[in-house]
Amino acid sequence: MPAALTDRDHGFRPTVGRLAAALATYYRHADRIDRRCYQVATVLFASGLFHLLVQLFVGGPWDGPVSWRKPTTFGVAFGLTLATITWVTTFIATNPRLRARLLTVFAAACVVEVTVITLQAWRGVPSHFNVSTKLNSVFAYSAAGGGAILIVTTILFARAAYRRNPSVPPSMRLAVRAGFVAFLCALAIGAFMIFLGVRETRTVSQAAAYTVAVAFKSGHAATMHGILILPMLAWLTSYVDMPETRRVRIVALACLGYFLAAGVVVVDTFVAVDPLALTQAPLIDTTLAAGGIVALFTAYVIACRGLLRAPTTSGLVSVS
Repeated sequence: MPAALTDRDHGFRPTVGRLAAALATYYRHADRIDRRCYQVATVLFASGLFHLLVQLFVGGPWDGPVSWRKPTTFGVAFGLTLATITWVTTFIATNPRLRARLLTVFAAACVVEVTVITLQAWRGVPSHFNVSTKLNSVFAYSAAGGGAILIVTTILFARAAYRRNPSVPPSMRLAVRAGFVAFLCALAIGAFMIFLGVRETRTVSQAAAYTVAVAFKSGHAATMHGILILPMLAWLTSYVDMPETRRVRIVALACLGYFLAAGVVVVDTFVAVDPLALTQAPLIDTTLAAGGIVALFTAYVIACRGLLRAPTTSGLVSVS
């Protein structure tokens, strides 16, 4: 069971230390499949950081179909995602055996995705939409198959998240459900990018495929990690001495802010507007996105202030 916070744990350092210890108990008390997933996630994340070092020492382009950016971002992103899904699914109502099988398949798909991207980067050839040789085709179709598996397993997890689970407080249920909606949006955008890229590869050229697909990268990234950001906030509030109704309001504020900001980014990418170009994006888009970020930030500030001022003697534990 995660460590409790006591009245003696006021202040930044004691609070952070106890929260870190509480998170560590999720690994120490985890089932074998959970531990394996956390270990694989660590390897994937470390692979991403390693390729960041490769970029720093070897150099080369950061953007484009052949760059060290791809194994860096894919390793870090899939490492975080696998660890997050493993943790978050401890709060959903599902058969333990089914969950273990789904996690195994999900982890395998993450490994395939990162492996394909990494090997192709070291070979110095594009990974996505590259069917120029039989070997490149195998890699490309393997990555596509891994993506399909990620979508199917996530849908099954999301479906389980919407079953009522009395042992999980409403604030965490709201966060987990909203997180899965965001993650499914990210996967849907990713699948759409693959569809466009494959179509352009067959009808125009491989270079055109990258140009078309990269336009939706911002929307894909903006919705990718809501599955971590929102449940993490709910978990933090569980360590604050406050009524559950207030926790729900804080999480709801964060969900509103996250989807507002991410939604603006997604819409901008679909109307061919760069969300990071402030001079290009309409004022209303910038205002809405800024408002969403402020709402999300405010929710976290409220939670963190509560942790520093009024920690509770118990926190939310996994229920799987």
